Amino acid sequence: QVQLVESGGGLVQAGGSLRLSCAASGSIFSINNMGWYRQAPGKQRELVAIITSGGRSHSGSSVKGQFTISRDNTKNTVYLQMNSLRPEDTAVYYCNIFQAGVDYWGQGTQVTVSS
Repeated sequence: QVQLVESGGGLVQAGGSLRLSCAASGSIFSINNMGWYRQAPGKQRELVAIITSGGRSHSGSSVKGQFTISRDNTKNTVYLQMNSLRPEDTAVYYCNIFQAGVDYWGQGTQVTVSS
């Protein structure tokens, strides 16, 4: 079993920054992908960014150059540094870990960007 606990969401003004964290616990394999997805009201869940256990990352086109994903394998933690936030970044952000063919999801953390 795998548990994911997210933190760092909240309310921020446009142009501001937030840093999300997600700590994984339980049966964590050494090889996995960790990432962030988001879902805005009335929209489908979309990829924000993912990072492999080897450190290779991929970002969604809507956040390239704006958000940076990183991870600390010693802590089984993934981070999302979000800069220059815009109202359209408002969404629930979900942490994800994919290992051995199985997806695990966190509960989600709300990010609200006011104009």
